[in-house]
Order: sequence, then C-alpha cells, then structure tokens
Amino acid sequence: MYVCLCVGATSHAVSEAVARGASTSKEVAAACGAGADCGRCRHTVRAIIAAARQLDASAAR
Repeated sequence: MYVCLCVGATSHAVSEAVARGASTSKEVAAACGAGADCGRCRHTVRAIIAAARQLDASAAR
C-alpha cells in the first residue's frame, strides 16, 4: 500500500526504514522520503512506527 504519494513510498519501505532504526517521522522521511514533502502521510508513518514498537515490546516479553 502506498503511504506517501508525493514520493511513492509504500508501507513496506516505511517498515524497512523503521526496522533499520528510524524511530521518528523525521528519521523515516530521511530514510525513504515518506513525510518529507506535504506531510499528509505523517499520521500513517507514525502509526507504522507505533505498531513496530508494539511488536518489539510483545516479542521482548
């Protein structure tokens, strides 16, 4: 699914950036471009980051 239409970034690209260590929307924007232009996708980017954190927390238990 496309997350950022401005740069054509997909949810997979955002998830990959998060997996490589991006933990804020600005870091994701630097890694794959999502959220760097108009910003309409930043809510979705933050949701992907939060979901990844929850998965990490669940796996650590």
